[in-house]
Amino acid sequence: MRVVLAAVITASLATSVFTPALTPALAQQAHMQEYGQPDKEKTAAQKAADKAAADAYQRSLGAIPEKSSTDPWGTVRSNDTSKPAPTKTAKSKAKTGSSEAKPQ
Repeated sequence: MRVVLAAVITASLATSVFTPALTPALAQQAHMQEYGQPDKEKTAAQKAADKAAADAYQRSLGAIPEKSSTDPWGTVRSNDTSKPAPTKTAKSKAKTGSSEAKPQ
């Protein structure tokens, strides 16, 4: 029984290698264009579909609104106020140490 099962598995594997239609991975490679080959001519229906897709893309670009600069705080902040004068920072005072010893 094991010999028959092994023969069936071997036969199915051997046929799948030689018939690419039975294996999806090999079937996908059968229709790929190889490097350096010229492009295939498109049919009239494919050309029309490409033109319709390009037109739809251009129409969709027209529906996008122009980006404008927005200021979310513009209604809170008035435009006529001047900038506040920069404040001068006071230099840190030198340590005022006393020569007297602190009581402990």
